[in-house]
Amino acid sequence: MPVSLEETSTDAEEMDTETPMESPVRQKQKYTIHFPGAVKRSAYRFDGQGNFFNKDWDLSEGEGGEFCWYHVELPRSNQRLAVAAQYLIDVLCPPLKLQDILSLVSSGPFCGNVDGALVFRVNSPGPTVSKFTQRLAARISENTVITVSLGKVPRLGFSPTGQSLLSEIPSVESPPSQPRYGEKEEESSKHAPEPNGIVIREHVLEFLLTMNHSEEADNPVPTRVSNLLVHIVDTHVDHLQDIVTKLEMELDSIELELDKGGYLLKKQTLDDRRFPKMHLNLQRLLQVIAHGEQVFPRVKDKCAQKTWFAREDIGALEVLVGRLRRLKENVGFIVNRVTAIQAGLDSWQAEQINRKLYYLSFLSMIFLPLSIVTGAFGMNVGGVPWTEQKDPTLKNGFRNVLLICAAILFLLLAFFGAVPLYMRLSAWRKQLVGKRIWSSTRRSFSKRGNYFGDTHSGGYLLL
Repeated sequence: MPVSLEETSTDAEEMDTETPMESPVRQKQKYTIHFPGAVKRSAYRFDGQGNFFNKDWDLSEGEGGEFCWYHVELPRSNQRLAVAAQYLIDVLCPPLKLQDILSLVSSGPFCGNVDGALVFRVNSPGPTVSKFTQRLAARISENTVITVSLGKVPRLGFSPTGQSLLSEIPSVESPPSQPRYGEKEEESSKHAPEPNGIVIREHVLEFLLTMNHSEEADNPVPTRVSNLLVHIVDTHVDHLQDIVTKLEMELDSIELELDKGGYLLKKQTLDDRRFPKMHLNLQRLLQVIAHGEQVFPRVKDKCAQKTWFAREDIGALEVLVGRLRRLKENVGFIVNRVTAIQAGLDSWQAEQINRKLYYLSFLSMIFLPLSIVTGAFGMNVGGVPWTEQKDPTLKNGFRNVLLICAAILFLLLAFFGAVPLYMRLSAWRKQLVGKRIWSSTRRSFSKRGNYFGDTHSGGYLLL
């Protein structure tokens, strides 16, 4: 059930009349959640000394050197922007107002001050179920950061460093050993050596190869709000880099399959419209990167005017902007590769069509003169020769027509087939000559080697 402004204002008036001095937490509890469990929420409290703690979802601000971070993860379902706005109203209102909610959930790039806080977003329009549609919005104040993302962003959270998979010595997963002759599978599994330490699975190893960063357990805990903002932007750029890396690996595998595959694979690829869909996804990804390239420099300029924003983090934001620009160039190269592969498939398809048309035109060239001859002699009119109309003694008309058709067919084949036949015969003759020359050269080299070997063994060397 969607939240309406009338219900919100009515509930606010009732709370003002009953308990005007209630805390914001108490007011938040009075609001009913219309979409329970629709979004994932996570809240952290940082003490400013390198420690973080999980906290309740009360949207309270930090005090003193402490600051809080509230993150909302919208589901990747086929939904409209209005539904996403209702989700955010459920979890963020109050204390946020409607203009704060709309500034976080709207599409397109934005960076500005809303109600005293810095708000930016890089929300790309497109279907939310696509992994190439990325959305990230943040509301930053001196002691509170509220972020909204579409789907899960890898490495965005924090976890204890002792639980990191990359900090252990792994043993690669080995295939199960085959039982010996006369031995049961249970007995062979008992004799198999037990792996020491962490066993890394094959699919986990393939996933780690597509990552250009470590796990979230290795993330440094921010000590100020500016560190947290750099961390959020950094994970966003890393997530885009992961998508580009996976796309490059997929493109490499497709190229190998097309090189090894034959007619059926290329036809299936064209029928599935695989590369046009990939081109469309790349355009969506380019749009996300362009939004970030447009918004993040403005975020850096606005943060440079804040007294609570550290100066060294300004340089970190500048480095991230440079990474986005290089990532945009890399995506442009991938777009050119996809265009080249699609052009190659189109030319292959055109070649197949031209070959079929060539065969069809060759058959037409053969049967068109024959149909003219048979049509001429098949007319039921007077004066046609060899039809026994003028001279009843002529009875060889059918044989004469067949001889004419055979002569026409022979002339056509001789005229159009002489050149390809001559080229094939000349190529075969050159191949035979090349084999003879190579065999004679090899015999001469073998004789020279035997001669020099005999003279060298006898003590003589001829130069």
